[in-house]
Amino acid sequence: MTNPADLPLPIEDYALIGDCTTAALVGRNGAIDWLCWPRFDSSACFAALLGTSENGRWRIAPRAAEVAVRRRYRDGTMVLETLFETADGEVALIDFMPKGGANSSLVRLVEGRRGRVAMQMDLSIRFDYGISVPWVTQLNDKSGLSIIAGPNGVTLRTPVELKGEGMATVAEFVVGAGETVPFVMTYSPSHLPPPDPVDAQAALVSTERSWRDWSGRCTQDGPWRDAIQRSLLTLKALTFEVTGGIVAAPTTSLPEQLGGPRNWDYRFCWLRDATLTLMALMRGGYFEEAQAWRDWLHRSIAGAPDQLQIMYGIAGERQLLEWQVSWLPGYQGAAPVRVGNAAAGQVQLDVYGEVMGALHRSRENGLAAPPSAWDLQRTMIGHLETIWQQPDEGIWEVRGGRRQFTFSKIMAWVAMDRVIKDAETYGLDAPLEHWRVLRDQIHETVCREGFDAGQQSFTQSFGSPELDASLLLVSTVGFLPADDPRVQGTIAAIERNLLVDGFVLRYRTETAVDGLPPGEGVFLPCSFWLVGAYLQQGRRDEAKALFERLLALRNDVGLISEEYDPAAKRLVGNFPQAFTHVALVGAAFELSRI
Repeated sequence: MTNPADLPLPIEDYALIGDCTTAALVGRNGAIDWLCWPRFDSSACFAALLGTSENGRWRIAPRAAEVAVRRRYRDGTMVLETLFETADGEVALIDFMPKGGANSSLVRLVEGRRGRVAMQMDLSIRFDYGISVPWVTQLNDKSGLSIIAGPNGVTLRTPVELKGEGMATVAEFVVGAGETVPFVMTYSPSHLPPPDPVDAQAALVSTERSWRDWSGRCTQDGPWRDAIQRSLLTLKALTFEVTGGIVAAPTTSLPEQLGGPRNWDYRFCWLRDATLTLMALMRGGYFEEAQAWRDWLHRSIAGAPDQLQIMYGIAGERQLLEWQVSWLPGYQGAAPVRVGNAAAGQVQLDVYGEVMGALHRSRENGLAAPPSAWDLQRTMIGHLETIWQQPDEGIWEVRGGRRQFTFSKIMAWVAMDRVIKDAETYGLDAPLEHWRVLRDQIHETVCREGFDAGQQSFTQSFGSPELDASLLLVSTVGFLPADDPRVQGTIAAIERNLLVDGFVLRYRTETAVDGLPPGEGVFLPCSFWLVGAYLQQGRRDEAKALFERLLALRNDVGLISEEYDPAAKRLVGNFPQAFTHVALVGAAFELSRI
């Protein structure tokens, strides 16, 4: 039987550090339980998050049994400082990943603040998602260890004496006030010589400066500036800087239902997020990052329009084959653990609206476009014209069969509307009259087939009485004005049927529309969308109250996941979740504007 102390922490007890090529999750207990090296989508060498320490963990913490813990990010940075207080004194663990190095590194500084504190380090590296035990040898210069398995190589340098114990590396040391003990771990391919040492203190200075220079560019002030800045920093940390792609989350298979099978790999880039991500970056003043995301988008979707995917890899990769990691038991027993994502092969009509919406916003804000951009858009619209009446898997990537999802058709209308507006505004060559007829046809079809007069609400799919929180965006995307009775009725119906403790479910999973056993948390991006819907209805007090309740769900360092379990009062789903942080930023901007 697994020792409960060896299991991963509650999701909300983790913090994120990263270098814009990959990221690690650090627990309040000083344990790094998740790190994929050298990229976000590489296999994990620390995978205790989805198993136990036997699957890879690096913990540095006081040896004392009674320890008080508090932590924070250093202002405007992704440098994490965890403060441990024992009866003997106080010590800070400073964790960060330097940016821009020849190799990706993870630096841990143990800094004495008061008294003398006995510390312990336990290290188990397990490559290939927690299964491959490496060969560990001492570096030639005696400065640390070389850790190798197959193509993967890691060096660990520290002045602390290290020793092997079982299949792990351990150390005990004491830190006094004013002393600092460094641990620097660096990844490099195993066929190359060990990488050059990293000066830990110099790396701390340059890393803090780099993050502060970036966060200092945030143009937003007001009551929610700190929340906006922390969310934008998180988005930046989830960016694969080489290509501009932004992963949905740095993790795979954190469950949407504790103990359940709704576990997916989110280390990819979703087109669904495109418009909202662009707007969040540009509203924050980050046009360079917005341009990089727009360029990633163009490269990824280029090609035959009938091969458009809903998601791509961080460099635009298309083959995201899904498989199950049989040797990992899953986060606190939530199996299966999945790598890859089969939803990449689904048909989702809404992505056409997301892409055209993102490119429309790009033009509005002066982002540069390749000369072929409009030709690519026209080709995609030509394909959309042939498929918009077909059923699809919808925005939520259901695995219970295709349907005529209402939101998918609304986003097909958005695609037509945005290209028409671009052609009109910028004098682009287009069959405008034909497109206008098609836009009107889609609009009329949605209003006729997707609206339930009995409920006075749009519904999840044509002919179904079920509701869907994506329909909170009917007015946001411009399909109907906010004061239209059908919009007001839809919001009211969602409030009656999809709220749990004031937060929003995506849909009722009991209907089996997604082909999975019922049960999941409330969906936090949709809950932020309800904030926007309230504002559009003139219900500012309700919007502000809901927004502040949502902010309170963030953990102690301002991070939030995809979903929340109101009964267990736990964050659930992959963490931290870019889509939720983007929705938070959007809601904060709207509240600040009105």
